[in-house]
This record gives sequence, C-alpha cells and structure tokens, in this order.
Amino acid sequence: MKIKTALKGTVLGAVTGLAMAPAAFAERGADGHVNIIYWQAPSTMNPYLSGGTKELEVGSLVLEPLARYDAEGNMVPFLAETVPTVENGGVSEDLMNVTWKLKPGLLWSDGKPLTSEDVRFTWEYCTSEGGGCSQSEKYNDVADVEIVDDLTVIVHFSVPKPFPYGPFVGNQAPIIQKAQFADCTGEAMASCTDQNFAPIGTGPFVVDEFKTNDVVSMSANPNYRDPNKPAFATATVKGGGDAAAAGRSVLETGEFDYAWNLQLSPEVLADMESKGKGKLVSAFGTLVERIMVNYTDPDPALGDERATAAHPHPILSDKAVRQALSMAIDRELLVEIGYGAAGKVTCNVLPAPAIYASTANDACMVQDIEGAKALLEADGWIMGSDGIREKDGKKLSLLFQSSTNAVRQDFQAIIKQWWNEIGVEVELRNIDSSVFFGGDAGSPDTFQKFFADVEMYANNFDGTDPEAYMANWECKQAPRPETQWQGNNMPRYCTEEYDALVAEMAKTGDLTKRAELAKAMNDMLMQDYAVIPLVYRGRVSAASNTLGGVEINAWDSELWNAADWYRIKE
Repeated sequence: MKIKTALKGTVLGAVTGLAMAPAAFAERGADGHVNIIYWQAPSTMNPYLSGGTKELEVGSLVLEPLARYDAEGNMVPFLAETVPTVENGGVSEDLMNVTWKLKPGLLWSDGKPLTSEDVRFTWEYCTSEGGGCSQSEKYNDVADVEIVDDLTVIVHFSVPKPFPYGPFVGNQAPIIQKAQFADCTGEAMASCTDQNFAPIGTGPFVVDEFKTNDVVSMSANPNYRDPNKPAFATATVKGGGDAAAAGRSVLETGEFDYAWNLQLSPEVLADMESKGKGKLVSAFGTLVERIMVNYTDPDPALGDERATAAHPHPILSDKAVRQALSMAIDRELLVEIGYGAAGKVTCNVLPAPAIYASTANDACMVQDIEGAKALLEADGWIMGSDGIREKDGKKLSLLFQSSTNAVRQDFQAIIKQWWNEIGVEVELRNIDSSVFFGGDAGSPDTFQKFFADVEMYANNFDGTDPEAYMANWECKQAPRPETQWQGNNMPRYCTEEYDALVAEMAKTGDLTKRAELAKAMNDMLMQDYAVIPLVYRGRVSAASNTLGGVEINAWDSELWNAADWYRIKE
C-alpha cells in the first residue's frame, strides 16, 4: 500500500509505506543455523547506550521500532498497524500530536503482551534525568506520550512537527520492555548489565549468550509474530578481527553467511568475490567518512574537565588551523585508494538525499597545500627549524585517532604526510573498533570521550529525513560526564545560531524550506570546520551464495529483514 497525505509539498507529503512481500517458509527454524560476522564486535545489545552502528544493527535482531525504513527509503510499519499521517487521521491537523496503534496480539519474547505502557516507558527511559541516552535527539520536542488504551498512544509535541517520525521510528529508536528496564532509568542505565546484554524483544531472535566485544549467540524468538519465521533456528553474530578476515570468511571460505562493512580496497574485494563463494552487496545512503575536530582540550592534566566545554582547545579553537587541515587533503586520492566505485568525493556531512545536498562547500574538492601554508602563515603560525609551526609558544602538534582498520590506517598515514607538509606535527593512534565505538563510559578510548585532537570515522542516519541527524550538533548533544559520555556532538560544537536552525527545522513543513535549513546547518558545520568530510561511502557487505532474502538497506539496519532470510537449497 502507499500512504498518502493531504499535505502536498510538505514532509508528510513525502512519506510512503510499502507492504513487505512475505517469504514463504515451511516452518520456523527449518533452515538451521546462520552465521553473521560484524568485525567490529558489539559491546552492548542496547542501542540506547551506544551511537555505534554495530550495536544499533545487531540490536535490531532483537529490538524493533513502531516503523522503520525499507531498502528504498520508504517508511513501513513494523510494530504499528500503519504509519500515521494527516490524511488517515493519525497526525493532527495542527501537527502537534501523532497517534500510533500497535498491531494486536504482539508478544515480547518472554510471552508477555506488548502494550502502550512499553511505548511510553521507552520515551521515559531515554529522557530520564541523569541518564546517558545516546539517541536522545530522536525524542526532541516530545512533551508527553499519552496512553489511550493498551494498543494506542498519542505522542504530544511541544511545537508543531511536520516530520513527527523521530520517536519510535527506525533502528535507532526501538521499543524496550518496561517490565525488564523499569529499574534501569537515569544513572542506573549503564549498570543494568543483564538487561543491556540480553534485552527482551519482539524481533526474530532472542539472546542466549552475550560476550561483550566477542560473540552473540541467539535463537529464534518463539513468540515472533509470524509463526513461520525466522527460517533459522539459531544465529551467531561473531565480532572481532578485521574487515579482510570477515570478507574472506564469506567470499572465500564460506564459513560465514553474511559479513558487514567490508571497508577494503576495491582490488581486494574483487579478488575475494572471484573465489565464487559469495557476492558483494552494496548501496549508497548517507554514510560519510569524516574527521571530527575537537573544540575542547583533551589534556589529561585537566582531570574530570578533560574534553569538556570548560576548556576550549588551545590550538583547534583557531579557525584558520581547522581550515588549513581541510585544505591540505586530497579527497579524490582518498576515494581512489580506499573505496573506488564505492566512494565519492564529498564536501558535506549531509550528502543525501539530493534535495539536502549543498554545493556551497565544493572548494574542498581540490587540494590546496600552498593555500593552507599561506593561511597558517598569515594567521601567525610561523614555521620552526624543525618543520613544525609555532604560535604564542604553542607548537602545531595534534593527536589523530581512529579505529583499527586497514583503509583507515592508510588514510591516517597519507593525511599525516599532507599535514606535515603544511607544518603540522601529527601523532597517529588507532584503537580496536569494538572499544572505539563501544560507548563504555568507563573507557578513555571511545569516540564519544574523544581524548584526542582529531578523530576519523564514518556515520549516517536512518531514514531519509535529516532533522534528528542535524540535531546531533546541538549544544546539549555534547558528550560529557553528566551524560555518562553519551551524545553525538563529538566536536563539542556549540553556537546559538546552530541551535536556532535545529529548532526552526523542527517546526517547518515545507520541503523546500526544510532543505534550505538542513543545508544551512551543514554549511555552518563545514565552514566552521567542526567536521571535515572526506568520502561519501556506499555500504559494502557480503552474502553467501546460499543465503536468500538479503536486501541491503542503507536507510536502516542492514539486518532489518533478517526474519525473511532463508537457506537456498541446492
């Protein structure tokens, strides 16, 4: 079915929903076991406690939202009967509330009924005082979640919301069970190990055993809503290692059925695929490899105030330095050596959909080493006898961190050379991906803590509307001790002007105006050099030739339709 709306030319007018074609299976569990490898191992099964893709995606095998996005970017109902719109009466004419109705008869994996209480609690959980919810931007402007009856909730907003699909939509905002997490709100969120490692869900699988940063053993959910799904009785999600080993395990040895995020050079991937055991699957969404620039001082001597807004960065607070770092980079060469046809040069952190893609920053497409040198010279950064620039007694010296990965280390090495050329001393550091993206508030090595000067990784958003994504750089989204170091504003970027644009987009319905606001936010980040974009990346994964039903999804979790996977019989 297609969901239409009376609000033509608005965000609501762009929402569609497609019924998913059911796969015919003989019976639940008939196809035995499926092996999945995420070489960046998950550190938790609770997506509200990590901004890492690995946690969001592996968690999606267990936890589900009211609606999500299919492989074409269309919004489709999952736990909800339909996607509410103005036309079908689900969204109020004044855009101040949205009514969701759960499908009747839904059960949690422990056999308890899913009710409106669970939906409301999910909002309470993520917004609880003293907590550290990494997806809090999904619940921006929610004033209340009213329980109408066991199957109906009304989300009330504090402002008109032309795009009311942040709360409970997409793999970043799934429903969690109130009975399980009732004692895990606020400061207790991170300490509820049993709940976070083995959440009770409505998805196709349940967690049997979770070994942090290692392996997740699962079995078919006995109370899954389709009695014939999933086709697999058990599933293993293996973590650790590297992208090369993961690719080989599917494409060469056939040991695994699905390998996520094969961040490898095009030549390596082509050679692996030629072995005939599997095939590469890819899609472009909104994934951008970027360098985040720390606006705060990560000096360990600052103790608990390290990397917080209390202490501006002694070097990178200088815009000329940030700009010079960007100017020195040859993005075309990075695409060539790192991604080939699976990458494109970008000067934006918001590259898609096309309506939101700015052209105001295209100068970054051309490397300008001499221009970067001149900019630093004019700003008072004078070259020393050791080839490192100095200003006011400070050396232009930076710690550059990233996750451990062959492509990323290649990027670090070549970017270091370019920065050395303009007089910047660079120390490189790489951290195990499972730790870097893990979100452990006790670890000094996470990308949220950002105890370095610059850091490189990739990120994207679910769905096709960037409202919640662009809200990542609001002042309140900066990770800090008070949020248990959760939040998505890694640079600690903070301006009243940016926050005002976020608030304006939240109440703007016209698509053209929303695009203007999104571009303005993107351009502000780009022209302040809080984020230095490098490569617009396609998602590249691998599936065994014997694994059916795979439909790679760049707008949601790659495992979004794992309930439809099956074994192809020879």
